Formats: sequence, C-alpha cells, structure tokens
Amino acid sequence: MNFALILFALLVVTGVVAAADRWYFAKRRAAGAKEPWWIEYPKSFFPVILIVFALRSFVVEPFKIPSGSMIPTLLVGDFILVNKFTYGVRLPIVHVKLVDLNQPQRGDVMVFRFPEDPSMDYIKRVIGVPGDKVAYVNKRVILNGQPLAVEPAGDFLHRERMSFARQYVETIDGRRHTILVEDGPGPAPMPARFPYHENCSYNADGMSCTVPPGHYFMMGDNRDNSSDSRVWGFVPDRNVVGKAFFIWFNFSDLGRFGSFR
Repeated sequence: MNFALILFALLVVTGVVAAADRWYFAKRRAAGAKEPWWIEYPKSFFPVILIVFALRSFVVEPFKIPSGSMIPTLLVGDFILVNKFTYGVRLPIVHVKLVDLNQPQRGDVMVFRFPEDPSMDYIKRVIGVPGDKVAYVNKRVILNGQPLAVEPAGDFLHRERMSFARQYVETIDGRRHTILVEDGPGPAPMPARFPYHENCSYNADGMSCTVPPGHYFMMGDNRDNSSDSRVWGFVPDRNVVGKAFFIWFNFSDLGRFGSFR
C-alpha cells in the first residue's frame, strides 16, 4: 500500500472541497446556514492532512522494522524515525530531488526504495559510497584495500531461534557499530543480474564490488542473515528516502526507546 499516494489523494480532495466552499458555495449559502456534511468534514480534515503530509514528506517519517537484517542495531518490531531532509529535499510521490544537501556517508543507517521493487522500503547500513571498492571476504569487510577494524563484543542470543551469534564492534570512518557474525561458513551469495553487475566479482571466499557514480553499497548488520548489495546490487541515489536516527517504540521492549542514534 502506497500510503504517501493515499495521503496525497486525500489532501487534494479535501483541499479542492475547502477551496470550492471558500470561493463558491459559501457565497451562495444563506446567512447562518449550516455547512453540509460533505463540506464540513473535508474542511476540518484538510489542515490536519496538510500538516501530516508536509511533515512526513519533508521532515520526518516513521517506519517499522519488519525483519532481522539489522540486528543487533535494530530489532524486529522497532518503530523508528527517519530524517527526510538530511540528504536533500525531494518531491513526494515522484521522488525528484529539489535541493541537494548532504550525501550519505559510510556508516549511516539509511532507508531506501528497494532497487528491484521501488514500492518496498528497505533499511541497511551504508558501507560504500561512489568510487569505493568494497570486498566481503571470509566474513570481513575490506574497504579500499583496508579491512575494517573489528573488536569482539560477546555473544548475542537470538531468542526466537534460541541460538547464539558472535557480536563484533566494527569501525568505519571512525564510527562504531555492532554487527553479528555466525559460526561456520556463511551462505554463498547468489547474485542477481543487477545494473553495474560487471563492477563485481564473486568467488568461494566472498565478493568484491566497485561502487559506480551516484550509487551506494548497503549491508545489513546481521551479516549472515541479510539480503543486501552483495546479492541485489547497488542503491541509486534516486532511491534514497532518508537517514534513520531514533527508535521511538517497540511493543515487546519499552526500553528500546531512544536506544539508537
């Protein structure tokens, strides 16, 4: 369901009714006559819908985490807020960038429209920016020829599976975040034929890609349980939605509030 499109349609309908009443129907109503319901309700809802649409389109948008690909940073059921203007101001619905502000940086947790199906929103971490060479070999990220620093951080219990995974603190451009890596060989990537597929190579130990201009290489923090750029390729800048920055609710764990920056 395209909620933004539904909200825009409601905005247009209520706005047209409010404008028609102001410039036509109100002038033809008898003094003191009550507004008919089909004018009263749209007029009442129009300013509310306008505010919600503007905030959601240009300032901040709520999202719910549906999968475990970003564990341990984000858990299934986390409700997060996404900054919509960090990377520039874009027109809603058509996603055309009007104002270019900051560019996504390595280490950002970013929401984007899935390249294979732009109607779906995905969330992953930015690992490579345009021009970077990103390799994932033997469960280690190698960025422009240098392995990212990692430090052991104990074990993580997957409660739903009752199994453990190893946690590591990974550092990229001086920014630290926690990742999960499971024992044993990880699943072999089964790459799709994505745009700029020729920029990547795959072998038994892992893969390597050079990020093309205007694109980003994304990975989940749950490295052995994430379908990401290793499989379906690069995220074009036109698909960027915004930067995740805050957890505001989780029905299963109220202590999650504010636990993500």
